[in-house]
Parts: sequence; structure tokens; C-alpha cells
Amino acid sequence: MSRYPDAVDVVIVGSGPTGAAYARILSEEAPGATVALFEVGPTVSNPPGAHVKNIQDAAARTDAQERSEGPGAGAETVNGPGSVTAGQRRARPGTYLLDEGFQEPGEDGLPVVAFSSNVGGMGAHWTAACPRPGDSERIGFLPDLDELLDEADRLLGVTTDAFDGAPFTAVVRERLAAAVDDGRPAAQRVQRMPLAVHRSDDGRLVWSGSDVVFGDVTRGNPQFTLYDESLVTRVLVEDGRAAGVEVRDRRAGDLHTVAARFVVVAADGLRTPQVLWASGIRPAALGRMLNDQTQVVYATRIRDAAQVAAENAAAGSGGIGSDEVIDGPISEHSGVSWVPFTDELPFHGQVMQLDASPIPLADDDPVVPGSIVGLGLFCAKDLQWDDCVAFSDEERDWYGMPAMRVHYRLTDRDHAVIERAQAEIVELAKAVGDPIGDRPFTMPLGASLHYQGSVRMGETDDGRSVCGPDSEVWAAPGLFVAGNGVIPTATACNPTLTSVALAVRGARRIARELADPALLLRSENDISV
Repeated sequence: MSRYPDAVDVVIVGSGPTGAAYARILSEEAPGATVALFEVGPTVSNPPGAHVKNIQDAAARTDAQERSEGPGAGAETVNGPGSVTAGQRRARPGTYLLDEGFQEPGEDGLPVVAFSSNVGGMGAHWTAACPRPGDSERIGFLPDLDELLDEADRLLGVTTDAFDGAPFTAVVRERLAAAVDDGRPAAQRVQRMPLAVHRSDDGRLVWSGSDVVFGDVTRGNPQFTLYDESLVTRVLVEDGRAAGVEVRDRRAGDLHTVAARFVVVAADGLRTPQVLWASGIRPAALGRMLNDQTQVVYATRIRDAAQVAAENAAAGSGGIGSDEVIDGPISEHSGVSWVPFTDELPFHGQVMQLDASPIPLADDDPVVPGSIVGLGLFCAKDLQWDDCVAFSDEERDWYGMPAMRVHYRLTDRDHAVIERAQAEIVELAKAVGDPIGDRPFTMPLGASLHYQGSVRMGETDDGRSVCGPDSEVWAAPGLFVAGNGVIPTATACNPTLTSVALAVRGARRIARELADPALLLRSENDISV
């Protein structure tokens, strides 16, 4: 017998933070609705969807990462000093690279475009940075954006004080502020990075994954079921409306149909449009306006770190001594600071202690632990219609889905912004301490994993967007899309908070419609797909 139901009210495809947000809001606002969530990858943590940084045992943590790497499992990853700045084509631990189609002749492409396949998606491996968009990053046609971002903060468990006890947190932030704050409004000055991180009862840092977004209300919802190792091959459409999904059980290999009143595709920025393409839902904007954030990185040694640590210890502040090692994957030293994006300075700055970063930027300092920090500036992309991910009707990928090819070019404006970021990051490194290395390094394109625009939201159905303000696909009522691909603006800040905020809006819309008796009657008559 199939482990899947014949019919549910809502199908969710993908278990990352946005898929989890749909499940959470529906559990809260439509508790009677039956919800089935399908994830192509395995469960790699307990509870399902938890961040791998919370796994204390190093061997178990590595195993969880390797099991998330799908067809790329066993390949070398960026997990040792030097591999990043050497420019090698490797994926981060927990992710795997697109094996072909990542760069077309004469184009820049996205050489290290990557994915993860596991319950929790990238939410099991991310940096947990949750800055808010500013200036042109904001979606102007959403009047409730700030309230939605507040709700995303709640779902993700965002805090700003997780690293306040670390000895170098304040001095790093003060030095950055002295370099960039002049003339900036208060909201755009250097500040603590909002992080989806909280303290457990025993004082340990706990990094949010989809498990935090699901929350107890979703886990305790008898109407919600999560199915791992389940590949949704297409969305079913009947009379122009989404009517369910076709799903392959990757354990048994057989194919099943699950009828649904609503379908939410929250795969990721590249696999969400892939599912739509495979379903024959192919609006002109599908896969278009694809954008990533070029990342410039550098490292610096905190100036007078030993003196700062000694002064903190003498004053009884700073919490953690410079020679103390915290038991676990993260040793608290300098935390994460944020230099917000502005239209005048069109990049977003993230300054963080090395072990909080998913990529190694330098060897740790053997003299004063934690005195080396990594700096990253993310650059907003110049949006172009022809930057896209395209799909094949003949070729197939490792999962048997339409093979993808990325078309991507940096414009003259992009190059100018990157050059400006390279100059700015040197000044920031000098402000904090003594730069390490001759020059900053520009990461291979695709390294940020922040793929946006591929199922972009629009205010009206003008052919330039895939979905409307509630994330419902223009071409297929009842079908919603979620994830970073929905974001229609060029952003430099980490996109997860915004993506979860947009998911909240879409989930509320579904909850309202499920409560409509007229829709309920119509759906019951149509559910026999």
C-alpha cells in the first residue's frame, strides 16, 4: 500500500524554511485542513529539519551533511582552509553542484550553483542571517511588508543578542561604525546582525532550521504529515486550476497521484521553476530575471585583540575569556555584525567570526583565539530578462526531471559594483584590524546560494512575473510558489527572512480560502482527480 494519502487540502513541495512556513501558518490558522509535505531528500536530523550546527558530535554532523548532498555525495567540498580563495569549483558541505549546464559558452554562468536535498533544505545549512531589506530591496507594492517581516522573525526565532557575551563583539561593531555610519539614518547604521539563533536552557547556541519554523503547533497537528524521499514530478492541473501532484516514492520507486485543493511549490530558486516547467505551466517569465549576489570576501586580524580581551576580563565584561573554548561547533568570540545595504552603497556587509561562516576564509589565530574575522560584501545584481534558468524537454537530470541550463551574464554595472565592493571591503578590514592577504577575493558566481527572481512576484499579470502579490501563479489558480525565487527586487541582503515573509502572505490567503464555504463545496466536488 502507498504511504501517501489519496487526497488532502494542501500539498507542499519542499521542506525548507518557506515550505515549513506554509505548514506552520496553515496549522495555526486552518487547523482542520489536511496538509501533506513532500521532500525529495532524507531526514538527516532530529527533530526533522534541524540545523546541522546543532549536532554536537562532529562525525554525526558530517554524516548529516553528506546525506544532504544528493547526487553529489562523496565529492570534495569547501571544508578546509585555502579551498575558497584558491577558486576551486567545490560545493559547501551539505550541498552539491549542478554537474553540467552551469555556464554556457561566452557567458559568466553560475559555476558553483548548488542545491541541498534533505528535510529542512538549505535551512539545515545556512548562516541564519536575517537582515531586513532596505531602500530599493523592498517590494514597494506590498503595503504590509513590515508586518510580514515581523511574522517571519517570529517563525524563524530571530534574535539580535545571541553573541553579546563574546569578547570581541562590541569592538568589531564599534570600529565598523566609525568607518561607515557617518550620514546614515539610524536604521542603516552598523548593528548586530539579526540571526535565527537563540539560547537553550543550558546556555548553548541553537541555530534555527525548518524545525523551528514548523514549531510544536505543526509537529502536534494530526492533520499534517511530512513525507521524505518523495519526488514531486509534476503539478496536476484540471480545468485550468491546480488539482494535486504526481509524486514518486524514492524508496519504493513507484508513482502516485495525490489530489489537493491547493499546491505550494517551495523547492528552491531553481527547482521550483523546474517543477512548473515539468507540469506544462510555462509563463513567459518562468526562470527569467534570475539573479544571485556576487560575494566579495576578505579577512582581518582584530587590532590589539589581546589587549581588548584582557580589558574585558579585568572589567568583568565580555563573558568569554580569550583562551576559553566553548564545547560545540561554535566558539563564541566576535559574533556577526551587519553593515546594511543602501542605494548609495549597493551592497550588504556581513562581518563574522570564522566558525560561524559556512566557508573557510582563513586559518584561525593560534595566539588569540577568535581574533580573525571574515568580512563579506554581497552585491545586488543588475536585473536582466535574459539571465535565466532554462529547461529541456529531452534531457533529464539525476532525479529524472527536466535538465536545467543557466544563462547568466554580469553587466558593466555589475562589474562596477563589484570593483567598488572590493575597495570598500579593504577599508572595512583596515578599520577593524590588520588585513590578511594582499587583496580581497571575489567568490565564484553562485556561491551565495541566494538564487532569486526565477518565479518572481508582480503586482499585475503583465507578462513580467510568474505570481501575484499572494504568490499564486497567474497561469494556474490554486498553485502557489515560495522561496527566494519569488523575490522580484534586486537584493544584496540575505533573502530568507523576506522569502518567509512572502510565504506567510500566501499561506494566509490559502487559510482564508479554506474557510470559505463556497470554495469548500466546489473543492469537494473537484477533488476526485
